[in-house]
Amino acid sequence: MFHEVVEDGTVSGVDAVGANGTPDVDAGEVTPGALLAAFEVMVRESVAEAGRERVGVETGVDEAAVEAAAAGDAADLSVDDAAAIVAVTADRDADALVAELRDHLLMGMATAVLDVDTVAAGIDADLTGQEVQQALEGRAGMTLEQLAEVMAVIERRKR
Repeated sequence: MFHEVVEDGTVSGVDAVGANGTPDVDAGEVTPGALLAAFEVMVRESVAEAGRERVGVETGVDEAAVEAAAAGDAADLSVDDAAAIVAVTADRDADALVAELRDHLLMGMATAVLDVDTVAAGIDADLTGQEVQQALEGRAGMTLEQLAEVMAVIERRKR
């Protein structure tokens, strides 16, 4: 689901105004900020649709993380927790969402002819190539903010 925010080389689901009310000059462009904003909208809308209590019960995500997601502040939310929240309203399995996302990222890297060291060098997150590989394979955790940075590198390079 998270990979579906990129359509035809632009980011969908992002308004021209950012979450803090300032103009978002990246809206629509495939940048980490635009991707993160789209991910946060997706998670926030899922919490709003399902309700905080239902999300907490069905996902096991801690209350503080659910509250942050409901407020649209999901940058530090793990990809696994974000997928669990989205899965509540998407009628899909959270593990399947994460597996589909990983497949999309790895296929994008193959299409863009990128290796993990190049991805690591292209992001602001303090991750090595090995850490990026571990995150992509599911052997290490990744936040939505890190996902946005990795995905932006891959999507820009695919063009």
